[in-house]
Amino acid sequence: MNPALWVSKTGLDAQQTRMQVIANNLANVNTTGFKRSRAVFEDLLYQNVRQVGAASSEDTALPSGLMLGTGVRTVATEKIFSQGNVLQTDNPLDMSINGRGFFQILRPDGSMAYTRTGSFQLNDAGEMVDSSGMRLEPGITIPPNTQSITIGQDGAVTVQVAGTTEPQNVGTIQIADFINPAGLQPIGENLYLPSAASGDAQVGTPNSQGLGAINQATLESSNVNIVEELVNMIETQRAYEVNSKSVSTTDKMLQYLNQTL
Repeated sequence: MNPALWVSKTGLDAQQTRMQVIANNLANVNTTGFKRSRAVFEDLLYQNVRQVGAASSEDTALPSGLMLGTGVRTVATEKIFSQGNVLQTDNPLDMSINGRGFFQILRPDGSMAYTRTGSFQLNDAGEMVDSSGMRLEPGITIPPNTQSITIGQDGAVTVQVAGTTEPQNVGTIQIADFINPAGLQPIGENLYLPSAASGDAQVGTPNSQGLGAINQATLESSNVNIVEELVNMIETQRAYEVNSKSVSTTDKMLQYLNQTL
């Protein structure tokens, strides 16, 4: 294959990947707690035809070399964990984290997953669970005949039960943080799993030790900026067109060469 065609092909692949990332961001613009992604690229190995700094004579050296690039590749799709907007819901079981941290979710296989989505409900046992029925950890159980639920910024959960005058503390919500949140592995359902890159979960009380505070009756919206994504989409489209033009131009050059031989 002509080297220019190969380089243009890698450019087309890279821009197609970037467009897929942008499309996924826009598809999740209304997903609670969603964190946008961005594609990260790097150039490929170079064909070193003439070594920079090599001796051009006994007393002189080449100030520049002759190195031909072989294209580009996608090396990562990095999650951006910037804070999303906080939306008021007036639902006492909705929560958002203002700052660093993740809610802990117990998966059916006994492993722990983490999420920024604070939309919780009660199951038939009165336990706080996410939209898939997986339990919030540490477990919080709301007693029957509860009239009101109050969740403090430090995660303390108190309820007012019918027939009693004193609020009853039913537990404390703890959140987890990671040294490198971008190293978490997204698995869908708004959940993340820890990895060697993210480090181990550091569990603590909200609104302390650098962890964010919990805001009751609110939800964190997606941090996708529609205008920014549309601009990125235009850039990607133009870059794709330019790489396509490189393929077309190279093909015409080869066609011209074949006709003249």
